[in-house]
Amino acid sequence: MDYSIKHLFHINAPRTKVFEAISTINGLSNWWTKDTFGDNKLGGVIKFQFGGNTGAEMKVIESIPNEKITWECVGSPYGWVGNKITFFLDENDSKTRIRFSHDGWEEQGDSYAACCFSWGRYMESLRQFCQTGKGEAFGSEGYKR
Repeated sequence: MDYSIKHLFHINAPRTKVFEAISTINGLSNWWTKDTFGDNKLGGVIKFQFGGNTGAEMKVIESIPNEKITWECVGSPYGWVGNKITFFLDENDSKTRIRFSHDGWEEQGDSYAACCFSWGRYMESLRQFCQTGKGEAFGSEGYKR
């Protein structure tokens, strides 16, 4: 059985700004991890590192500007290979609504629980980055463990 981590939240910023934050190297490095690099175009691979050389490699498998982006994990020390991460964007109450999912978990153990918590934290960092221009990406001055 596959399990998913899901988050639904609103950002008081235009969809264009939110999409830029989730689809560009500069945007991603401002709310997820400062050490983000690679090719963010369709078919490209983005690398996210969290201290040392540990991190995930995500292939961009779907990108619909201002609506949706999906990555497939192609490299990970966390057991994420084959998992899919999707951001759906639409408008609701004059805000951008995000439907986030991290799909493909085989079990709901400690790693799943830790990632649920971490994704929630990073979704708030995304919101803050889009609304104020300052997120709390891993490796940034404001980041707290």
